[in-house]
Amino acid sequence: MSASPSGGFWRRLVSLTRKEVRQLLRDRANLMMGIALPIVLILIFGYGLSLDVKNAPVAVVLDDASPVARDVVAGLSTPGYLAPRVVGSEHEAYALMRAREVDAAVLVPADFSRRLAAGDAQVQVLLQGADASRATMIRGYVAGALASWGQKRADRGEAARPATGQVQVVDRMWFNAANTSTWYLVPGLIVLIMTLVGAFLTALVMAREWERGTLESLFVTPVRPVEVLLAKIIPYFCVGMIGLALCLAAAAFLFHVPMYGSLLILLLSAMLYLFVALGIGLVISSVTRNQFLASQVALIASFLPALMLSGFMFDLRNVPTAIRIIGQILPATYFMELIKSLFLAGNNWPLITRNCAILAAYAVVLLGVARLVTRKRLD
Repeated sequence: MSASPSGGFWRRLVSLTRKEVRQLLRDRANLMMGIALPIVLILIFGYGLSLDVKNAPVAVVLDDASPVARDVVAGLSTPGYLAPRVVGSEHEAYALMRAREVDAAVLVPADFSRRLAAGDAQVQVLLQGADASRATMIRGYVAGALASWGQKRADRGEAARPATGQVQVVDRMWFNAANTSTWYLVPGLIVLIMTLVGAFLTALVMAREWERGTLESLFVTPVRPVEVLLAKIIPYFCVGMIGLALCLAAAAFLFHVPMYGSLLILLLSAMLYLFVALGIGLVISSVTRNQFLASQVALIASFLPALMLSGFMFDLRNVPTAIRIIGQILPATYFMELIKSLFLAGNNWPLITRNCAILAAYAVVLLGVARLVTRKRLD
């Protein structure tokens, strides 16, 4: 008698898991969706999505024909950032901006060299503001290029030292030395992909079984609902971890995103988040029991919020309070914050402890709800 309950549990669980694995291997579409989809998505998003502004076209109007004024154009030529183009007049520069052929116009006045010698030279920068964030970045590029040009002239002894009071600013980009959005976006993509595979795929597959009645047929046998749920979770957990491994390999070898934190901590936190995503998928499938409805609900309730409100695209500190509260309710927000910190900043133990505890609580609650909902429907 002593071996009967636990032994029966494990025997039934192993048998059910073996059945689910065979079913998954036979269903090539779902298997490919679980394994190929992550790598396809990370390639599409990784190469196609960028917040960087590169080689921004800039029109330069030189009303001063002196060598010093022409040297400004050379100073603006910063490979990878600005692509200056000298035009004949302000009207031509305005026309190019209206046609969106240039992102900015730099106007060098006729008295530029004279005022430069007097120490109060100015140039005017007009920005194409239709895209405010792009305009802000280009303004920074132009200001940085002009400051660097002035510093080089001072180093060559052609001008006095830049008069920024007595303070010289030496800036350095921490946690993203390459100054590229790819390093920022790729870790976030892993969160989105795990959400999609864990919640969307699980909800779709489970709902299909509810539709076909195979789960009800299974429930009339001595198996318990918790055994059925565990047998469903195990194969898709493995599929999700394979997807994670492919994403990590792509991040390291294709996008060269550095990993300053612990890989072990990242894997453990990813496991917690995968349980959360699987729990969401199980709850959705148990409630809807319809493939189409389950896929729509999973997309709206898990993937889209993770994309828009988890901090992947926007900093939650800059959004309205109501939106920030919604974002803080999402489990994806905590994994997003954790994985970006592990990739780019290293081990931040207070952050790791807090976010892992929150993810573990979400996992327990969601898997518990999935079990309760499934059992309730059986009754």
